[in-house]
Order: sequence, then structure tokens, then C-alpha cells
Amino acid sequence: MLTPTTHHYSAADGTTLAWHEIGGGRPLILIHGLFSSADTNWIKFGHAARIAALGYRVIMPDLRAHGDSAAPHDPACYPPDILAEDAEALVAQLGLGDYDLGGYSLGARTAVRMLVRGAEPGRVILSGMGYQGLLDTGTRAAHFRRILTGIGTFQRGTPEWMAEAFLKTSGGDPKALLPLLDSFVDTAAADIAAIDRPVLVVSGAEDDDNGSSAALAELLPQGRYVEVPGNHMSAVVKPELGRAMTEWLGAA
Repeated sequence: MLTPTTHHYSAADGTTLAWHEIGGGRPLILIHGLFSSADTNWIKFGHAARIAALGYRVIMPDLRAHGDSAAPHDPACYPPDILAEDAEALVAQLGLGDYDLGGYSLGARTAVRMLVRGAEPGRVILSGMGYQGLLDTGTRAAHFRRILTGIGTFQRGTPEWMAEAFLKTSGGDPKALLPLLDSFVDTAAADIAAIDRPVLVVSGAEDDDNGSSAALAELLPQGRYVEVPGNHMSAVVKPELGRAMTEWLGAA
């Protein structure tokens, strides 16, 4: 059975960041979502191992303020598009030329920002992300700002309470995550429509947290939408997500 390995690199501003990888072959970078980590999104529920078995080197960074990466509290460490910049630094660090790219939720948004900034992966996977979530990052940022500043005040069972519970499980640091929210950058519809490469858009059937994933796929020149069971929180733990990704990658 393949075991992931953990490595570290320095971002452009000197922040120490971590990435994990498993398998060998064609590189595929997978970026996790907010409050999460590479382990939670990709490793724990078997998605990375499933993809690695296809013959992929699955590379999974921990975003700054997440997982094994540093979590600075200084707002100056979170300028606009810093997550895309960090991922670009990882691509350069590893000397990747021909590679694929994907992400879940914030990870998908980060992948789109990389594309808009000039990244040229062969294929792209956008999961847990909809059209509106790329056009208007402020709405989601406000939702998470409310969670991070209101810890302990939410009614059990509400989306805010569930997100707070997930944050506690992941060991997230609110003092680092709050300034990170200010780094989000909107992407114009024209820039999304200009992403002319094969893109799999895969999201839970009950996931509308970031708007319509089907609408996102329709806007993309080579977009394909696949629906899997679950909502924004639960779809990532289900085998159907990894299965949809491997079937699409394998078919290509």
C-alpha cells in the first residue's frame, strides 16, 4: 500500500509551507478547501491513493494557515491571490512542466486563479465550486468571517455550527484564517470562459454553497459536469468523488 510522504518549501515571502505526495508518474496537484488540509480532503478517504493507482504522482499542498504549513497572524502575510502565488511557487520548486491541476472548494478557486494568472496545466478538476463562487468571493468570505468571529454562539445543526465543528476538528487557527479571507480575488466571467482546456466540474448533488456547478461547467469551453452524492461538507468523504475523478482522468 502506498504511503504519502511530507515535504516543505519556502514561499516567495519566506513562509514555510508543506506538501504531501503519493504515487509516481504524471504529476497532479490537488488543493484542499478552507479549514481543511491535504490529509482531510485527499488522503484520509482514499481519493489520492485511488488516483495514484492510475499512475499519477499526486501532489497535495497544505495551504498557508492550514495543515502542516505555517499559520502566520500578520495580515501582511495574506495579500490578494497569495494562495495562487504559493501554489505557483510549488510548481516552480518541483520543476513541473506538464502536469494536471485540481482542487476542492477554496482549492478549486485557487486553481482557477492560477489559470487566470498564466498556469498551463493539461487538465483541470474543479470540485465543490460553482459559477457564483468564482465571480463573488465576498459572500463566502463574509460567511466564514462571521463563523471565525462568532465561535461558540451558533445554534447546533446550523451551517455555521457545522463549519465551526469542522474547524475545531481540523485544529484551524482563527487568528490566521481571518486575514486569509482578505486574500480572496474575484474572477470575471470572461476569464472563466477563456479557460479552454479539459475541465471536470464535480460536486455534490446537494451542494449549492458556491452556486451552480452545472452553470460553471456550461461556461467552460471544454467543461464536463459530474454530480456525486452529498452536500458541500459530505461529498468529499464519499468514494464517489474519488471515483468520478479517476474515471475522468483514466478516460483521458
